Amino acid sequence: MSTRRDEIAAEQRHVDRVYERLAELRAEARDLRSAGYRRGQERHPGALFERDVMVFQASRMLRELETEHEGLVFGRLDNVSGQAQYVGRLGVRDPNFESLVVDWRAPAAAAFYRATPESPMDVVRRRTIRSFGQRVTDLTDDLLMPDAAPEGMPVVGEGSLMADLSRARGPAMRDIVATIQREQDEAVRAPAGGITEITGGPGTGKTAVALHRAAYLLYADRRRFSGGVLVIGPSPVFMDYISRVLPSLGEDTVELRALGGVLDGVTASRVDPPELAELKGSGRMRRLLKAALALDPPGAPTELRLVYRGQVLRLSGTRLTEVRQAVHRMRVVPNRARREAATALLDALWRSGSDLGLERDALLTELGDRSEFDDFLDAWWPELRPTDVLSWLGDPDRLASVAGRGYRPAQVAGLAASWRSADGEPEPAWSVADVPLLDELRVLAGERGQGRRGREFFYGHVIVDEAQDLSPMQWRMLGRRGQYASWTIVGDPAQSSWPLPDEAAKARESALGRVKQRRRFQLTTNYRNSAEIFELAASVVRDDVPPSELPKPVRSTGFPPSILSVTAADLPATCAKAADELLAAVEGTVGVITTMGRREEVAGWLGTRLAEGDASEQRLRVAGSLEAKGLEYDAVVLVEPAELIAESSTGKRALYVALTRATQRLTVLASDDSWHP
Repeated sequence: MSTRRDEIAAEQRHVDRVYERLAELRAEARDLRSAGYRRGQERHPGALFERDVMVFQASRMLRELETEHEGLVFGRLDNVSGQAQYVGRLGVRDPNFESLVVDWRAPAAAAFYRATPESPMDVVRRRTIRSFGQRVTDLTDDLLMPDAAPEGMPVVGEGSLMADLSRARGPAMRDIVATIQREQDEAVRAPAGGITEITGGPGTGKTAVALHRAAYLLYADRRRFSGGVLVIGPSPVFMDYISRVLPSLGEDTVELRALGGVLDGVTASRVDPPELAELKGSGRMRRLLKAALALDPPGAPTELRLVYRGQVLRLSGTRLTEVRQAVHRMRVVPNRARREAATALLDALWRSGSDLGLERDALLTELGDRSEFDDFLDAWWPELRPTDVLSWLGDPDRLASVAGRGYRPAQVAGLAASWRSADGEPEPAWSVADVPLLDELRVLAGERGQGRRGREFFYGHVIVDEAQDLSPMQWRMLGRRGQYASWTIVGDPAQSSWPLPDEAAKARESALGRVKQRRRFQLTTNYRNSAEIFELAASVVRDDVPPSELPKPVRSTGFPPSILSVTAADLPATCAKAADELLAAVEGTVGVITTMGRREEVAGWLGTRLAEGDASEQRLRVAGSLEAKGLEYDAVVLVEPAELIAESSTGKRALYVALTRATQRLTVLASDDSWHP
């Protein structure tokens, strides 16, 4: 303990020096910004430009320096030459340009993550420093070259990784910047171009690695990614869970979106049942949508009558439909085909009076200038909004007319019901699977797509998490955002919730384009689950998943999962009791995982337990099976595993995901034991 205290005190002195220097740099940046504003008041050519440059640079420096970093200095390397190098979230130099802290993304910091006893990279001792605010609270050491260690070199603690794994989980994901392991670091620092694929089982840190990779790429070549970095995840719950990681690394420009929020102006508020989501996600849906655009809009005029030079010219409803189809065959997107539609109508009017000897060009010119014709055209060929077109398919007859024989009557009925507006509502409640359909309609109809920054949404780098779950239509939607991007694709086939992987793979390759430069990293170590918990989870899918796709846990807790057989009548009380017991047993979060259809019911069983404390600090959470993707809790109550299997089209894989959310304790409540191997 005396050694630990002395070492903490020594590191505190260096940390104090870093924060003192940081305060000096902040003051210098503020002075630079003020000088920039003063420069703008000078009366000479270029003064305003110089002001803008100075203010921009100073503001950027301040934003980096004023980021609230948890543990600004978190590492130290002692090498064979006797020199010490500190590693942190931000690079800091003293007034003489000597390094006080090396940015974790810099090449000089790579040894902190990659050095091992087998390949020490000249590192004698690696130290992880843990802080609260500006105060050093603890430290742990790894001695990598014992034979090269100076006599008396202190070595403290049990090792940084195991210490970190034992920490309680909070409501948000933490960064792993202080404990990135070698195989993870190789993926983080992989070259920026092309496609980088990161695979691995539950708990291998895929998501954290992808987020740290975003921070690394921006550090290494910020200008290259000035178009923006986009991170796509499966759900709003997941995106909220990971939302603090990049800001904690000093990066607040990365755009995070859930799949249901990719299209501006549309927010998904629900999840379809698996069989309906499968229909909507299939690539054949594109043909149905294209056919829907060619239908007469509801309420469109069914007759055109105009008087020309004393003659009544008339087009019937049947003839109007023929004209509409002829315009669509011109292969001009509808919202950019108003001129073609007007010409086709006027030409049809002229042909309807062909026996009257009317001059075509004169007729087209005169009638085309009439306001009554413009009014008719507005009603007959309106601008097609994607949300309108899809909600029109809430009419079963209309949908059946474009679905054809490719869809069974029950499927048509299910789709139509999902796109029908509730009484009094202007449009349906859109599902996650509807969003790519609306985006497809946007393209097919010819509507311009704008990102949140008022430009076409093209990004420099796109990160897709839980990629194994994406449908073909979702891949098409993402492909449009990444036409000029490099990609990081993160996923695990064993956790897939999409039942048709071959179709999705083809759509993915089409979305990614013909990119030749590709690299793949497989993470093989499970840092989340105890060995006891993962053994149960792996037993569920071992017959269906190759052994190479099952990661190896690094620790054991001595607490095997508790599997309780309960009756349906006793389930609510038993669930509440199990949650209470786990809240008392662990310091961090407890998740209650159930089917999507039962989520609200299970939340009702737990009553006021869910409302205790501030929302951001609540320790007890309820999640549906799809919402639990990518999340982790200190302890989990899993309700009715057989129902999770039945709910998902991928069966046991959905249960495998739910069973691997817990880090320390797991309680399974089951009235049906058919799920257990």
